[in-house]
Amino acid sequence: MQPTTAWQAMAQRPLSFLTSSWPWRSLAYLSGGVLVGAAAVVVFTLGLAAGLILLVVLIGIAPLVGLVLASTLVATVERRRLRLVDLDHVSDPHRAPDAPGPRGWVATRLAEPATWREMMFTLLSAVALWWLDLMVLGFSFGLPATMIASTDGDTWPWTVFGVLVLLSSPYTVTSWAGARAAMARTFLAPRDRELGEELQEVRASQSRLLDSFDAERVRIERDLHDGAQQHLVSLGMTLGLMRLDIEAGSPQDELLTQAERQLSTAHQELRALIRGLNPPVLADHGLVAAIEDYAGRFPIPVTVDLNLPERLPRKLETTMYYLINEAMTNIAKHSGAKTAAVRGRYHSDLLVLDIKDDGRGGLDPAGSGVTGLADRVTALDGRMRVSSPSGGPTLLHVEVPCRFA
Repeated sequence: MQPTTAWQAMAQRPLSFLTSSWPWRSLAYLSGGVLVGAAAVVVFTLGLAAGLILLVVLIGIAPLVGLVLASTLVATVERRRLRLVDLDHVSDPHRAPDAPGPRGWVATRLAEPATWREMMFTLLSAVALWWLDLMVLGFSFGLPATMIASTDGDTWPWTVFGVLVLLSSPYTVTSWAGARAAMARTFLAPRDRELGEELQEVRASQSRLLDSFDAERVRIERDLHDGAQQHLVSLGMTLGLMRLDIEAGSPQDELLTQAERQLSTAHQELRALIRGLNPPVLADHGLVAAIEDYAGRFPIPVTVDLNLPERLPRKLETTMYYLINEAMTNIAKHSGAKTAAVRGRYHSDLLVLDIKDDGRGGLDPAGSGVTGLADRVTALDGRMRVSSPSGGPTLLHVEVPCRFA
C-alpha cells in the first residue's frame, strides 16, 4: 500500500524512500512553514492591532474578532499545506453561521472550540514552530554548506561531518515534517462532536450495522449448533444402528464405512465453522486468550504479544478477533511466510495493533482481503496502514479508538 504520511514513507526501504517525492515534499512543507510562520506573526499582530483599534469604538470582544480572523486564515492555509506530508484529508471543523452577516459569523466562531484551537495553533506557529522549521533546515543544509565551503587542510574532519549531515538530511527533514504535521492535525482536525449531523448519522448507522451483524452471527451459530449439528449426530447414531444389521466385510459394510467417514469429516468442518462464528474462548476469556488459542492451531509459528489492561468492549473485541483472524488467514494463504507476529497495546484511549509476517511482501492494497480489513477498521472509526515492500516483510498497523467502561 502506498504511504499516506511522511513517517510511513520513512518506514519503506531506504532506496525507495530516497528516490520518492517524500523528502522533497517534506522540504517544501518545512520551507513553507517558515514563510507561513513568519506571516502568522504579522497576521496575528495585525489582527490584534485591528481589534484594539476597534476597541476604541466598540467595548467588549472586539480584539478577539481580529484574532479569530487571523487564526482562521492561518489554519486554512495550514490544512492545505498538510497535504504535502499527510495525504489524509483534514476537513474544516467549522459549522455554518447561525445567523447571516458578520455578527452571525463572529458569534458562531467564538462559540466553537475549534476556533480556540486554531488560535492556539496560530500562536504556537508564530512563537515557536517556524523557528524550529528554520533551525532544522539550517542544520540540514546551511551548516553542512558552510562547512564544505570553508574546507582547508585543517578543517577536513568538519567537512566530512558536514557531508554526513547533508546525506542524512532527507531523514532529518522528513522526521520533523512528520512530527510537525501530526501536531498540526491534532490542533486542526475536527473532533467527533464537531462533525456534521449527516456524518454522525453515518457513523451511528455503521455502529447499528455492526451490532446487527454480531447478533446475526450469534443466531447463525446457535442455529447450526442446535439444528444441523444435532442432525448430524442423529445421523451418526442411525448409521451405527444400521451396522448392527449388516454383515462385516460385505459391500454394504464398506459403503457404510465410507458414509461414516464422510459424516465425521462433515461434523468436524461444521464444528470448526461454529467455533469460528462464535469462539467459546473469545466469549469466555477475551481477545488475548482467543488469539493465543488461534495462534496455537496456526500452520506457522506465531508470536502473540497482546498487553491490554482489561477485556475490550464486546463489539470491539469481536471485530478485532475477526480482523486478526482474517489477516492471519491471508498470511497463511498468500504470503509464503515462515513466521508471523501479533502485537497489541492500549495507549490513551487508542488500541494499537500490529500484525507482521516475514513473507514475500508486495501486498495489493486494492485486493479484496485488504479492502475487507480496512472496512472493518473504518466502521469502528479507526485507521489502518499497510507496509508491504516487494520481498517483505509485511506490516499491518491498526489504530482504533477504545474506551473502557
